[in-house]
Amino acid sequence: MGTANLTSDGGDGGADTVTVAATPAPHGEILTFVKDNLAADAGIDLRVREFTDYVKPNEAVANGEVDANFFQHTPFLDDYNDKNGTDIVPTVGVLVEPLGLYSDEADDVSGIGGGDTVAVPNDTTNEGRALHLLDAEGLIELKDGTGLNATLGDIADDRGLDIQELEAAQTPRALQDVDAAVINGNYAIDSGLDPKSDAIALEQAEGNPYVNILAVQADDADDPQIRKLGELLNSPETKAFMEKEFPSSVPVFGPVG
Repeated sequence: MGTANLTSDGGDGGADTVTVAATPAPHGEILTFVKDNLAADAGIDLRVREFTDYVKPNEAVANGEVDANFFQHTPFLDDYNDKNGTDIVPTVGVLVEPLGLYSDEADDVSGIGGGDTVAVPNDTTNEGRALHLLDAEGLIELKDGTGLNATLGDIADDRGLDIQELEAAQTPRALQDVDAAVINGNYAIDSGLDPKSDAIALEQAEGNPYVNILAVQADDADDPQIRKLGELLNSPETKAFMEKEFPSSVPVFGPVG
């Protein structure tokens, strides 16, 4: 491969080593399921490296530390490539993790209003998702024609809310300091939150453009071992595991890009 070290590893019966960067839950757990149950029979020595932020997994692919990553959706990847001059591409889609609004203070959206503080992720694509969710729930009003990458400047009426931008990984911890927070699905799950039961508002999963993907350097998109790993992530066994362990996530399989 053009990135890290997809090589024949005699210590694992000649299996090819594929190293994937991922955020812990659900991505790391899904990869661990594949590693423990499917990879060896497919001739892959799958190794998982976990990261707790949204920057290092792409850096690790770009600099060849790992062969692939699994943590992001295509709009986030496109934004990263544009800003960093990288050529990382999606291969297969795996699942949608709906973004949710959470609160320790309010039991439903009607409990959030003027004077309240709401935290949102500060990266380009996830802030846009968060603001569109708040708009859909009637908590703010975005300007007509606002695209996916909405910013605070696109808010026509904040309806008295104080919206604070935080790194996505910080939003679960901010719940104790704000009235509500929009939290990415993986960080919600990793913090012990159940999106289906704990979110007071949840992004629609059907038709959602934010499908989480397996991504690699462009030169490696057609590598046989990457294709094989994509097939394992899109397998009936993996689908059954996700539906059991992460019922708020929606499997969305197939080629991307």
